[in-house]
Amino acid sequence: MRAGSEAASIRPDPPGGGPRLLLVEDDEPTRRMVASNLSAHGYRVAEAADAREALRKWDGERPDLIVLDLGLPDRDGTIVIRRVRRDSSTPILILSARGEERDKILALDEGADDYVTKPFGLGELRARVAALLRRAAGPAADAAGRLSVGPVCLDIGRREVTIRGRPVDLTPREYELLKTMLGQPDRVITKNRLLRAVWGDQYAAEAHYLHVYVSRLRRKLAAVDPTGAAGRMITAEPGIGYRLRDPDAQY
Repeated sequence: MRAGSEAASIRPDPPGGGPRLLLVEDDEPTRRMVASNLSAHGYRVAEAADAREALRKWDGERPDLIVLDLGLPDRDGTIVIRRVRRDSSTPILILSARGEERDKILALDEGADDYVTKPFGLGELRARVAALLRRAAGPAADAAGRLSVGPVCLDIGRREVTIRGRPVDLTPREYELLKTMLGQPDRVITKNRLLRAVWGDQYAAEAHYLHVYVSRLRRKLAAVDPTGAAGRMITAEPGIGYRLRDPDAQY
């Protein structure tokens, strides 16, 4: 996917690409090694050296997965876990030298999804990342981590969207919005929930963001689908939020 142009009043999307990871690690050689390896395997990696920078990048970029060291120089890594878990189920993979069972239990109890102890193998780390991304697609996804409703298919691992096999050019925010709705087909999702999932807590009252992005998403889906049905999949529930329906289903 390639990033499209943005409305002037809306915070711009970052450029498009593969799954976005946030790597939080204060040891620079380790961070560079991991970031380089993950980037070479198709991931877009943002880096942070401490908790403050990690939370800033989490709020600004909304990555698909976080790789997190617990021993950060400014605050303990569990602070990052708690902040992310306030409004998101984004996968968190702990990468830490703390190998004691109590440390693992604490991190997992706070909301981390998996734990890799240093020293570690890069192959194992990539396998854990891929597994968490597949799981993040939720029960609506197939075994390969794809979300499909009607003619629309979203591939979590490749970060690609197709309609009847034709690629759709979405910005990262449009992609996140569609992913959230595809994961809960035929359910009403409130405006606040969508805003928190895609933009974060600080944008929970900015309903005009949704109006702009949903309108743009509808147009793009309709433009790619030769039948035009995909553009009618997202329906508004006045005063509440939005619902995504299968256009071929009988209701």
